[in-house]
Amino acid sequence: MSTANEHSGQAALSICEALLLAMNDGGLLPEHEIVGVLRDAAATHENAKGSEAETETHRSVAALINQIIAGGNSVRRPQV
Repeated sequence: MSTANEHSGQAALSICEALLLAMNDGGLLPEHEIVGVLRDAAATHENAKGSEAETETHRSVAALINQIIAGGNSVRRPQV
């Protein structure tokens, strides 16, 4: 992946995370709906078909999305 693509991907991830946080903060989507959106996105990549290289890329994307879910990055959870 080129540097330009890496930067584009990081920018897209940051924008999407900010949108999910704004939707949660604004009461448009509750946390469970946001997590559902992320789970759907991960499942899409987990089930994607293609060449070995494409499948590996999809699996990596799914793993990243699952890490975001586990880390709670896209919802503001109360500090305990």
